[in-house]
Amino acid sequence: MAVLKWDHLVHYVNDLDQPVKLFAEHGLTAFRGGSHKDWGTYNALSYFGLTYLEFLGIENLELARRTKHNVVVRDAVTVLPEHEVLSRVVLRTDDIVAVEGKLKAAGLALSPIIDGRRLDNQGRIIEWRMMTIDGDFQGLVYPFIIQWSQADEERLDSLNAAGINQPHPAGKVDMAGAVFRVSEPAAAANHWSELFGLPVSGPADGLDGSYSLKAGDQQTFNFVQGTENQFSRVILRTDSPQLKGQTLTVGEGEYVFE
Repeated sequence: MAVLKWDHLVHYVNDLDQPVKLFAEHGLTAFRGGSHKDWGTYNALSYFGLTYLEFLGIENLELARRTKHNVVVRDAVTVLPEHEVLSRVVLRTDDIVAVEGKLKAAGLALSPIIDGRRLDNQGRIIEWRMMTIDGDFQGLVYPFIIQWSQADEERLDSLNAAGINQPHPAGKVDMAGAVFRVSEPAAAANHWSELFGLPVSGPADGLDGSYSLKAGDQQTFNFVQGTENQFSRVILRTDSPQLKGQTLTVGEGEYVFE
């Protein structure tokens, strides 16, 4: 059975340099990533091991508008420039074809498996396969699925060797959780658990009436009571006195350091 883990998240922004500057001011490394030349988007990135933040902007609006089969680009065109929101989480697999079969059997509307590529900021081609899921559950959009060309250990070694994954000046920081404010936390958590094979527990510790999914070795997706039906907050675990207790706001998304 294909195993799914939290790979990264997508946050729509108008100005890629704004979160890069904000992070630098707080001792966090973020940098311009590169361009998705087939889709009209570009990004800035901040790595925490294999799990990372992707700030995504529109580089070529006309090309982005013409992009087919990629709901992440479609939604960027819809919400920007008015709403710089946390878009969705991304799940990594080593068998995207098996995941496709399971999600099709569940009746979800899927894109074809897309070959993705972009140029990084040093002109190197980064490649992957991905599949987006259309629609939503009670207003909350689904993750999309990605498969990298390298196994996790090999990819982490490559990221380290290239200096892409590097220590943050402020200290040790790990991605710990994503928070989704939804009208029915139990229903949303159980639905995602069934689709993606992520163990569910609840109510989650310290989050009244909420439910959580195990999304990685030390990571959770937390579904809390709210009316937005929206990904709203990222939880990062740190030993940095400079960061602990801080909340950084980018557009309508929050990055909370515990």
